[in-house]
Amino acid sequence: MNKETLVSGLVGVVIGIVLALLLAPWWGGMMGYRNMMGFNNTTSQNQIMGSIDSHFIEQMIPHHDDAILMADLALQKAKHSEIKQLAQDIKRTQSEEIEQMRVWYKSWYGKDVPDVFSGTGHSMGSGMMRMGMMGDATDIEKLKNASDFDKAFIEEMIPHHQMAVMMAQMLQGITNRSEMEQLAKNIIDAQTREINLMRDWYRQWYVQ
Repeated sequence: MNKETLVSGLVGVVIGIVLALLLAPWWGGMMGYRNMMGFNNTTSQNQIMGSIDSHFIEQMIPHHDDAILMADLALQKAKHSEIKQLAQDIKRTQSEEIEQMRVWYKSWYGKDVPDVFSGTGHSMGSGMMRMGMMGDATDIEKLKNASDFDKAFIEEMIPHHQMAVMMAQMLQGITNRSEMEQLAKNIIDAQTREINLMRDWYRQWYVQ
């Protein structure tokens, strides 16, 4: 088994587990979503749709924050110019998306985006969505101290991007806001392209 096959296999297992967890609440039918969210039979469709958008924003912002944190490390430690350019692109694109999501959230819900991962009070689904993110300072330290930073960066960023793509794909099927639909498309297009770039680099640099 070569290195690329091993990495692809491990990524596939992780993504498969995460996808199974995510599909259950999100695609298990609107009634299942109502029950899990604590909605009763009098809850309106608009309330449910609005909650879906708010939860997506609450979960995607920290996911983007993790990617930016990794990108900052790459700008400091990466040896390949391609990785550094990718890091700059990630920082620019995802910082802009974070700012836009914060503006929408304030406009739609009348408050700032909460820190859903702080303390012990997590919002619905935050534990599941947190899978595929860097997770904590220990993971960042592992990446920072990796013997081959560029290789470790790709191995971390590909599944991280894949999680964002899956989240965006799920949003596309249920949001009723055109802004969120376009955001989901932008995330899918940009991060799928970046995944393909990283896969190509990994084959060129690390697969003998």
